[in-house]
Amino acid sequence: MNRVLLFNPRSANYKPRIPNSILSIASSIEGLYDYVVVDGNLENDPWDKIHRYLAEGGFKYFGATSMPGPQLKQAIPISKKIRELFPGITIIWGGYFPSNQSKVVLNSGYVDFVMNGPGERSFPALLDALNNNRPYELIHNLIYKSGEQVIKTAKDELYDPDELPALPYEKLNVFYPLRRYLGKTYLGTKTIAYHSSMGCPFKCSFCAVVPIYNARWRGKSAQLIYKDIKYLKNKYGGNAIEFHDNNFFVSEKRTTEFARLIKPENMVWWGEGRIDTIDKYSDASLALLRESGCRMIFFGAETGNDEILKKMDKGGTQTADGIRSFAARMARFDIIPEYSFVLGTPGDTPEQVMKQIDQDIAFIKEIKQINPKTEIIIYVYSPVPTEGSDMYNKVLQSGFHFPEKLEDWISPQWDKFDMRKNPLIPWLTPEMINKIKDFETVLNGYYPTVSDVRLTSLKRKTLKALAAIRYKTGMYWKPYELKALQILWKYRQPELEGF
Repeated sequence: MNRVLLFNPRSANYKPRIPNSILSIASSIEGLYDYVVVDGNLENDPWDKIHRYLAEGGFKYFGATSMPGPQLKQAIPISKKIRELFPGITIIWGGYFPSNQSKVVLNSGYVDFVMNGPGERSFPALLDALNNNRPYELIHNLIYKSGEQVIKTAKDELYDPDELPALPYEKLNVFYPLRRYLGKTYLGTKTIAYHSSMGCPFKCSFCAVVPIYNARWRGKSAQLIYKDIKYLKNKYGGNAIEFHDNNFFVSEKRTTEFARLIKPENMVWWGEGRIDTIDKYSDASLALLRESGCRMIFFGAETGNDEILKKMDKGGTQTADGIRSFAARMARFDIIPEYSFVLGTPGDTPEQVMKQIDQDIAFIKEIKQINPKTEIIIYVYSPVPTEGSDMYNKVLQSGFHFPEKLEDWISPQWDKFDMRKNPLIPWLTPEMINKIKDFETVLNGYYPTVSDVRLTSLKRKTLKALAAIRYKTGMYWKPYELKALQILWKYRQPELEGF
């Protein structure tokens, strides 16, 4: 037998979400191979279940997806154990981390192949080649080692999502009750996680998507999105949607068509988009989005400095003035803009970096004044290996380098690197990091996130009153009293824990 074990490692917030990436691979081998799914988010000890499956025999392939950060804590040790105990099993990784860090992954000695981007066609083609002892060198979207050389095959054109097989929800339901994936969030009591498109048409220099998709995007039709959502609503009670696309709102036509279809279903939904893209939507389109249940949209605002926006290769027409005016425009339609900012970008001198941090803090406060409902997400800059990017070249010149051993990615000093909260960046001093974190604490006190459904009105008022003097005077240093309350009340940060 040539059975396949597909593994979804535990994510940052340990919150079960429909594992769309694993289901996409499962759909590509449906009817061709016997496969099982193990989800680290729903297992106390996923290795125990994986080991029991593999001990049954008949398994020839192990496929794992991995984002940077927490998923590596399971993907790395489990893959290593499989290689030690079941050396005949071929180990295949997919996801942003192995695509962007393929050399360190393949040099580990226990990962045989990397799916470099979409695998719906490449994965079954690779299994067919390995099963029949045929060459795999011409299969697209592969990275592997030949001797000491890392080989990357040609990138495939992005697939038309409408032509791909449907996700095997019922097969997933065999391994885990699908209702367990529809959890309570700010959006609803049974929130559906859904992925409707691949890639993004822009080339932001700090984004992990760029090296994989190279400014390409393909989206599923509104009709098929609606069909899937309607099915999950009727069969499993879904009443809200999180669209996990890198850029859901690329096409105004597709978005508004979906809004018209979903409107009668009375479902609340959220997605990610770009300020300069959605600002081109008509007023009628924005009104329709809100009427259809769109309550909040995530945007990468990044900074209030136009020069840095250009260095980030944001593309399009995003500017500080545009960020300001768009926040005001969203208030008119009662859609909450969720703005993320990246603080601590490379500078020529420490003074320049600190000055820019101060300017971004002032800009964030200005945005909150324009539209107080704007949700603010703060990240600390962390590099992505985007070849040819001026910003990444500056990072390399500073002496920064990624780990050379795969296991180092789960060491304490690298554990939170890709969560963009504790980066090992040469130009960022402890003083700078503390200033960013202290401001974030005060900001979250004065403006508690609306997405934390556990915070009562009294707790919100208490936090705001306690943070008021610090926020208004700029006295952010060591806000221990706010940190203590946030720990006591288990304050939820959506960038780390989702909704």
